[in-house]
Amino acid sequence: MRIAFLCKRRYMDKDVILDRYARLYEMPFQLAARGHEVLGLCLSYHGDADGDWTDATPAGSLRWMSRSLGRAVLPRLLGHPAWVMGQLRSFEAQYVIGASDILHVALGAHCAKRLALPFAADLYDNFESFGMARIPGARLALRRAVRDADLVSCTSQALADHVREAYGARGRVITLPSTVDLQRFRPGDRAAAREALGLPRDALLVGTAGGLYADKGIDTLYRGFEALAAQDPRVHLVLAGPTDAQARLPAGPRVHYLGRLEHARVAQLFTALDLGVIYLRDTPFGRYCFPQKAYEMAACGLPFVAADVGAMRGLLANSADHLYVPDDPASLARTLAAALRDPGAPPVVPQDWQALIAGFDIELRSSAGAAVATGAAC
Repeated sequence: MRIAFLCKRRYMDKDVILDRYARLYEMPFQLAARGHEVLGLCLSYHGDADGDWTDATPAGSLRWMSRSLGRAVLPRLLGHPAWVMGQLRSFEAQYVIGASDILHVALGAHCAKRLALPFAADLYDNFESFGMARIPGARLALRRAVRDADLVSCTSQALADHVREAYGARGRVITLPSTVDLQRFRPGDRAAAREALGLPRDALLVGTAGGLYADKGIDTLYRGFEALAAQDPRVHLVLAGPTDAQARLPAGPRVHYLGRLEHARVAQLFTALDLGVIYLRDTPFGRYCFPQKAYEMAACGLPFVAADVGAMRGLLANSADHLYVPDDPASLARTLAAALRDPGAPPVVPQDWQALIAGFDIELRSSAGAAVATGAAC
């Protein structure tokens, strides 16, 4: 099939096209590798240069086209749907996938409907918890697009259930968690990783990487570590990622902040740790997301503790002592102490992207056939 994939250019502070980063790159790449012709249409909100790229694939083809809002935000934004429609017609698309945020899901649904094409919505998160949802009409546009999609892929079972119940999705709804590059995230030499990152060789290291933001629950980790550190002088905290002013980094010789690490060095960090932490709050975001770093840690062989909310509750169902009460530093401190005494093994062995998208491809082909059959019946 000729598949058009619509998404934003930047995802988790990475350039989807140039960094070849995670879900928004792997979905179109793996579909192309399975023999499809794929056109990725990106919109940059951050001033990235417009461009046209072709990626080498084992089969099929993958071409990326990107444009930026630049300084003329409103004219470019208003003209973007017409540009996308023009590219879809030139490409002779047979299927449209809208991903990454409300704009691209709603726009994908709109274009697919105008061209009488099947449409899939990929929800790597609860997009209603994003800032874009505050724009008047955005939530309604998202819900309509998802409701009418032929296929909806959701990052967690909780989100899939929510989409069925709250959105009234008419098409098939599947769970498609984000996975990781298993060539990059894999068990390694802990001592060598600690030396490379300048971390103490003999300490007990707990930590995490990602957005160190108050609204995601990082302050609970900070306070929980302080409580644990007062009881156990061997424990150190290791952090990497962007911060915000609402949750200041704790200070002291047993706190190691590594700044923003390149993706490859995040794997090195997880190799260096004794125990990882997945921090979440009991919010719409926390209930429906699936933190990618859980799979990154597991792929590196790193045991972790997590907030008892959303997908983490199910993932750690057989290791309930590795769950802490959200927003409760004392609970986290107790959970960390117990897990350091008996870390066990990671709760899951992630699939690689190739295997994951192989299953998605089957669903995609099936929904395309069902859409054609429905159209013919009408």
